[in-house]
Amino acid sequence: MNRVRHTSFVVGILFLILSGIGVAVQPNAFYVSYLIAFTFWFGLAIGCLIITMIHHLAGGDWGNVTRRFFEAGSMTLPLMAVLMIPLLFGLHELYPWANLELVAADKILQQKAAYENITGFTLRALLFFCILTGIAFTLRKWSLQQDAAQDIIPSVKLGTLSGPGIVIVPFVVTFAYVDWIMSIEPAWFSTVFAIILMAGEILTGFSMAVILLACLRTSPVFSETITNKHFHDLGNFLLTFVMFWTYVSFSQFLIIYSGNQPHEISWYMHRLAGSWRWVAVFLLLFHFFAPFFVLLFRSAKQNTHVLAIIAGLLLTVHALAVYWMIAPTFYPAGVAFHWTDFTVWLGMGGLWLGIFLSNLARHPLMISPGLVQIKATALAHEK
Repeated sequence: MNRVRHTSFVVGILFLILSGIGVAVQPNAFYVSYLIAFTFWFGLAIGCLIITMIHHLAGGDWGNVTRRFFEAGSMTLPLMAVLMIPLLFGLHELYPWANLELVAADKILQQKAAYENITGFTLRALLFFCILTGIAFTLRKWSLQQDAAQDIIPSVKLGTLSGPGIVIVPFVVTFAYVDWIMSIEPAWFSTVFAIILMAGEILTGFSMAVILLACLRTSPVFSETITNKHFHDLGNFLLTFVMFWTYVSFSQFLIIYSGNQPHEISWYMHRLAGSWRWVAVFLLLFHFFAPFFVLLFRSAKQNTHVLAIIAGLLLTVHALAVYWMIAPTFYPAGVAFHWTDFTVWLGMGGLWLGIFLSNLARHPLMISPGLVQIKATALAHEK
């Protein structure tokens, strides 16, 4: 783990330095790449935070062996707050509302100017990260107290915060995605767009946990604890959120298609034009059909290697889904990959993984059997 962590930091720093060349050469392409990469890695942290709260509320043995993964993932939010800063220098390249000439010529932008402006964008981003990071750090603090406690008080506190937290986090993230992603096309709106993104983020969080658990299954920490049932439970979560992501995605498409309003269909017109339609077909096949039919089988969910492959596929395809949600706005003619798409994503991912592994290495990966009993008592007390 130490070798991987050090390598991740080196890779992250080198690729971000290389990406810096893109700022001078092609700033438009660089900031598009940066927004795409930022959305994916921020989303993975949010997915981990939501899953953490789900486990504190619902319990389950699956969370006793993966909780440290999700906590470590949510603790990368301070890194994402720092990585948000370069994005602020590219607002004029990404958002029409940040260009005074475009605002002066567009009635829609003028109507939104009181909310969508550089000052409001910056202050709201700061508020979003304060709330999200505060919840993540508090949950982590009480979780570590729970390890050392001999009573149910920390467990009750975790459940008490997770209840409102599981409402507050999606609420905050919805406003964040309206600012960061939906406003790149100011005439378009959707009430479920943020839900689609969060469904994919929870899916990537579970996918990451499956891959890590598969890699660490034979380690001394997990070898006598991990069973096929743990993988079966995680496989059920993958299946659930594959279906949920598909349901909300299709619901958005069906409502907009049936309404056939110009200001609504423009978003899909960009994403179904030219070669972009083949990306949409690829997402349909590998973000839904392939994993859905494999995960229907109990044997697949209990097979470590098969489940890890499906989890890896879902992680990769969701990264493409994020690209498909953002890039067509700037490249409406067809798929256009820029070299910064890869360097920024790898650079940001290297730093994310390095911080993640650093958080993971600070504390035991497994909670004690006595703590499991305390958690069960706390859940019973809450009910």
